[in-house]
Amino acid sequence: MSVRAYTVVGMDPAIEAIDLVKRFGDETAVDGVSFAVPPGTVLGLLGPNGAGKTTTVRMMTTLTEPTSGTARVAGYDVGAEPDRVRRHMGLTGQVATVDELLTGRENIRMIGGLYGIRRKDLNALSGQLLEQFSLTHAADRVVRSYSGGMRRRLDLAVSLLAAPPVLFLDEPTTGLDPRSRSELWEVLRGLVAQGTTLLLTTQYLEEADQLADNIVVIDRGRIIAEGSPLELKQQAGRASLVVTVADTADLEPARALLARTGADVFVDTGARRLTATADGLDDMIQVAGWLRDSGITVDDIGLSRPSLDDVFLMLTGHRTTDDSEEVGA
Repeated sequence: MSVRAYTVVGMDPAIEAIDLVKRFGDETAVDGVSFAVPPGTVLGLLGPNGAGKTTTVRMMTTLTEPTSGTARVAGYDVGAEPDRVRRHMGLTGQVATVDELLTGRENIRMIGGLYGIRRKDLNALSGQLLEQFSLTHAADRVVRSYSGGMRRRLDLAVSLLAAPPVLFLDEPTTGLDPRSRSELWEVLRGLVAQGTTLLLTTQYLEEADQLADNIVVIDRGRIIAEGSPLELKQQAGRASLVVTVADTADLEPARALLARTGADVFVDTGARRLTATADGLDDMIQVAGWLRDSGITVDDIGLSRPSLDDVFLMLTGHRTTDDSEEVGA
């Protein structure tokens, strides 16, 4: 049995939210959210705690009913066809759900048995998944001895037992160290390369930038921006050309050269650094030539582009590290 996920046939979205609304009493957690995710791509649902990300995922995965609106997963309506939706998706929540008293191999076999996978197929599949997620060396250790990153990888492996075409990941790297986070990113890239469609919620701007083909920014239950990582960053302003000269005495002549681009130049004397807005690589190459021809030695030259954090701050007036709790999550 292959662990390769398949994509939704045709041009229809693999995941689609249609005017989703969720209220808890007088509180509106999600307010008219709509988006579509093409097959074999990654959507990053970005926002702070309290934005409505988890509530949106719970509605799309049939864990909670929308107050109004609907969603479609792999072509099936979450309200009218919840069983079909569940058969065509996987879900990894914020907390690993594997049994800590069982080994990694036993966890996979137990969940596989619940899926009704034949024992012969399950033996082969468990080996493939353990290898795919770099857990073969720990397959027969109890899960409570695993690191946080290993538990998350096992949780993902279990969610792929039925080879779902669509996978929902709700803040999958929360609490992981940088190395474990990077390792999990590589696993997710491999799944997408095999055809899986991912919806990823995250507070980590770098994570969305690394993994997502398209990003939906949500704040206080509403979508406030949508686009590719590059498109969103371009909204936050132009790139900056940053030059660090080797000698403080060269700051003024270097400033005069940068000013020839027509941009205002900011000079940080202590750091021997000059900064000016730029249109891109052409400006950097041109300025580098001018500096070389003028005999000015530089320690560093490069482009600094706006980050997704800059985008979020511009859109909302606050960072994604808002400490409020998510309503209804």
